[in-house]
Amino acid sequence: MAFENSFAMVAFAAALLFSSIEKGDAARHLLDTPAFPNPSLPSRPSLQTLQPLPKPQGVQVLPTLSTMPNPTLPTLPLLPATQAPPLPILPSMPKPTLPAFPTLPSSPQMPSLPTFPTVPQLTLPPPSSIPMPTIPTTFPNSIPSIPGLTTPPSN
Repeated sequence: MAFENSFAMVAFAAALLFSSIEKGDAARHLLDTPAFPNPSLPSRPSLQTLQPLPKPQGVQVLPTLSTMPNPTLPTLPLLPATQAPPLPILPSMPKPTLPAFPTLPSSPQMPSLPTFPTVPQLTLPPPSSIPMPTIPTTFPNSIPSIPGLTTPPSN
């Protein structure tokens, strides 16, 4: 897990390093180019002003809001005030109590666990009495071939 984290950190650092090199080269390239003249924008065409619309003739003009009469609303009849009956009083409930914990009968002494027979101690022979396998020091120069799998000689 530590190898994966360190590998990710090294890869991130390398990517950051190479990205900053490319940005530096791009900035240097921009500094080496000659300055461009300021582009001249074409002049904006002037917008023509619109002529106001002609007033319609022979059309009745609507009255403005200030000249219209305010409508009167009819008054609402008053409802007789009735008093609501009082709410009934809830009887008080007794507070709940938890029952007492039952007492456990005292138990006699727990029986002891059964004992297992002991395993006899084994002893190993000393290491010098066990023969160690020998590793060959010389290896053959060629691999022996199997007679049934060899290719026949060509004529």
